[in-house]
Amino acid sequence: MARELLLEMRGIVKNFPGVRALKGVNFSVAKGEIHALMGENGAGKSTLIKTLTGIYQKDEGTILFDGKDINPKTAIEAQQEGISTIYQELNLVPFQSVYENMYLGREPRNRFGKIDRARMKRDCEEVLGELGIHVDVTQPLLTYGTAIQQMVAIGRSISVNAKLVIMDEPTSSLDTKEVKVLFGVIRKLKEKGIAVIFISHRLDEVFEICERVTILKDGIQTGEVGIEEIDQLKLISYMIGREAKQLERTKSGYRFEKAETLAEMKDIHQGVRLNGIGIDIKKGEVLGLAGLLGSGRTELSKVLFGAEMPDKGEIIWANETVRFKTPKDAIRRGMGFCTEDRKVEGIIPHLSVKENMTIALLPRISRGGVVSQKKQLEIVNKYIERLKIKTPSPNQPIRNLSGGNQQKVLLARWLCMDPKLVIMDEPTRGIDVGAKAEIEALIQELASNGISVLMISSEIAELERNCDRVVVMREGVKLGELIGDNINQDAVMVTIASGAGELEKKGGLADE
Repeated sequence: MARELLLEMRGIVKNFPGVRALKGVNFSVAKGEIHALMGENGAGKSTLIKTLTGIYQKDEGTILFDGKDINPKTAIEAQQEGISTIYQELNLVPFQSVYENMYLGREPRNRFGKIDRARMKRDCEEVLGELGIHVDVTQPLLTYGTAIQQMVAIGRSISVNAKLVIMDEPTSSLDTKEVKVLFGVIRKLKEKGIAVIFISHRLDEVFEICERVTILKDGIQTGEVGIEEIDQLKLISYMIGREAKQLERTKSGYRFEKAETLAEMKDIHQGVRLNGIGIDIKKGEVLGLAGLLGSGRTELSKVLFGAEMPDKGEIIWANETVRFKTPKDAIRRGMGFCTEDRKVEGIIPHLSVKENMTIALLPRISRGGVVSQKKQLEIVNKYIERLKIKTPSPNQPIRNLSGGNQQKVLLARWLCMDPKLVIMDEPTRGIDVGAKAEIEALIQELASNGISVLMISSEIAELERNCDRVVVMREGVKLGELIGDNINQDAVMVTIASGAGELEKKGGLADE
């Protein structure tokens, strides 16, 4: 059956001084369709969306929307046509109530010219109710989590009679349960005949919720296909413009049975978060930690790194029982930690790439309290080249780099310390697919050089691609281990849901 198009963008060209950002892009979305727009950072996704929503003006091309030739000059004009955008950073007012946010800037008036708050509350409850959301709409928006705030933004779109809702990285701040709620809402939008453009770096989510995908690369459309006609590797190949075979990993069983153990944690307890868990990490192994939000993965890694103290338990490092009181102790032993929240706990935004990269190394390249500028620059240039960090200069403030390049700088911070183990907590969160491929290739390079990696990721496909062994956790307890070809979505979820028993019957768990 032919798709009934709601949006058709033909030959869209957008130029900036010295740069052609869009080079004749074609993009179409059908009525009631959930359509992914994919591409690396700089591929042209944001420029295309801003051209559609009136923030930028196209230089060439045609935009047809619901059978009408449009050329919005502002976001308000686009909204009046029925196009609504929900950005990653929600443009709502946290201290105002839910219902006030729903009608921000378009408050209805009663016959006396006063704001009709009773109507606003009633209509807000009705709109959110249709989405399956039942909250006290008189409470300040900040009372509720990110998921509910996004639902309010979506409800606002519906209340202005949107025909197309654009969602830019809508799941970046949501946990697994909240993502399910959001996907339920997206499906309800589809039932109402409202189309959704879904922009995300999370491939698993794209394949779960979207029906069709358009891929951009360097301002050019490189593909448009039904989601059932493509797999993840093919999609990545379209996005990065080359074969993505480096993401395929040949697994020939578990290679580390006889390998020397680098680190071991025994019977670790910490409050209610860790409940007698134990793990071991072999030399040169990539060990993954899988589990739902709140399973204790990050807490366990912080205990190993000395950032948090256990109430009980033992840590053995290179066959010696140790007690890391601070991260400084762990770093001295040869450990590095790429934190989950690189913006808050990782980078120092106002310092340069050079300063961020070498901050842990300074004691080694200093004499009498004076840093050797020559050694520092040699090391920085070496890792900029080795990790292909895109920066105009080592002196560039790190805040000006993309998320993927910031992550590479943090990884370089530990590599220049000659580590034995690198802990990587959500190493590819918030970075584009091309940068993900590079980070994953670096993880494999570390392992091939005998450096152990402890990898925490919410993306099971990422663990499957990279890990030799995966420990599955729930509520601070180790449920089981998966190895080699047994590392997959179904095996992880069965382990989480039912504990180790069911998989042991199938022979899917590693021997402990």
